[in-house]
Parts: sequence; structure tokens; C-alpha cells
Amino acid sequence: MAKISKKRKEAFAKFDKNKVYPLTEAVKIVKDITYTKFDASFDIDVRLGVDPRKANQMVRGIVTLPHGTGKVVRVLVLCTPDKEAEAKAAGADYVGLDEYVDKIKKGWTDVDVIITMPSVMPKIGALGKVLGPRGLMPNPKAGTVTMEIGKAVADVKAGKIDFKVDKFGIIHSGIGKINFDAEKLVENTREMMSTIIKLKPTAAKGTYIKSIYLSSTMSPGVQVDVKSVTL
Repeated sequence: MAKISKKRKEAFAKFDKNKVYPLTEAVKIVKDITYTKFDASFDIDVRLGVDPRKANQMVRGIVTLPHGTGKVVRVLVLCTPDKEAEAKAAGADYVGLDEYVDKIKKGWTDVDVIITMPSVMPKIGALGKVLGPRGLMPNPKAGTVTMEIGKAVADVKAGKIDFKVDKFGIIHSGIGKINFDAEKLVENTREMMSTIIKLKPTAAKGTYIKSIYLSSTMSPGVQVDVKSVTL
């Protein structure tokens, strides 16, 4: 059996891991049991009553968190020269096309989000083997393939994230930083859950939101009362 660290024992002593907590209380607990010396990520895990293997039960969406993620997002825009100024003005970290396509082919992926234009996608398609496994492939559904380059960059910088259910029926996402005020984390959580609820597939039967857990980097998870989040 793996040995439990002193800090983890202290964390477990501060809450009942078998209890389901109201949202506001769960957020305070997660903040209280986080002992990392760095500014940890504040995460949410939502188990859904869907079968992701069926196309009509796939849950994928976009949400702009009211208080952002607290993360510095590095954005690469792959576009034609006429869109470069727009991308730079919106705050893109890297802007260009062929030179970055070549860098990516050689393995460079030192960015968090890639935004591009529909006309450029044929060139990007060849990068699927590099970008796909890292979750960096631009996608129209995620708003990262668009002619509104400036808006897309601004949205991502402001805290827009895209998410999708994994093969186990779970949505996992970072929705803030542990140093955020508890109220801001509560509001980010409600916005995330509101979006997930609106995306319920018509083909999904039975209980849609099965469980919600909040945690921070390296902390235990705290289960949240579903009703307290969806009020």
C-alpha cells in the first residue's frame, strides 16, 4: 500500500471524504486542504450519465469563465499575412504560418492554444499526428477555426476554455487558481456547470449529472452536492 504523506493526512483530517458538501463549503475546504508552495490549479471533475462511444451522447462545449482561469495562455495564430496585425493587436503570442508549420513538424508545441482560419486548415491537417495527442488541433466547434481571429484570441485570453467528456464519461477541467477568492471560484464553478447542463444530449437517459468533485493540484477531491451547484 502506498504511504500517505503527512500533508495528505492533514488534508483528510479536515473533511469527511464520504460526505457530500454544498458548493460554497466544498470550495472553502479545497482551499483549506491545499498545501502546495506554488499557486495550484482549481479543478472540477464531473461524471456524466452518457456513453461517449456513441456520437449522439458526446458532450463537448465552450465556456468563458467570469473570472478567467488565472493561467497565462500562450496563443499561436496560424494565418495569412492580412490577418497578422489583427492577431497581434488582440494579444497573440506567436503569429505566422509556414515558419510555425515547419517548427511544429519538427516537434515544437510550446503553446496552449492554436487558432487558425478555414482557408489554412489544409496545411494544419498534416500536423494532426503532432497536435492531436496534445489537444492542440484547431477545431471549428471550439471556436479555434474562424475568420474572427481577433475575437477568438481575445476570448481565449479572457478565460474561454473548451472541454469534452472523456471515454469514461468524465469532464475534467481547470477552472481557476487556488488563490482566487472563494466567491470567484464558486461563480466559475456555477458557470461551468450551467454550460454542461445545457449540453445534455437528448439521447442520454437517466441521471445526467452523476457526481461532481472539486480539487486542487495534488489535493484530495471533495464531493459536491449536485443540487447546490444547479440552483
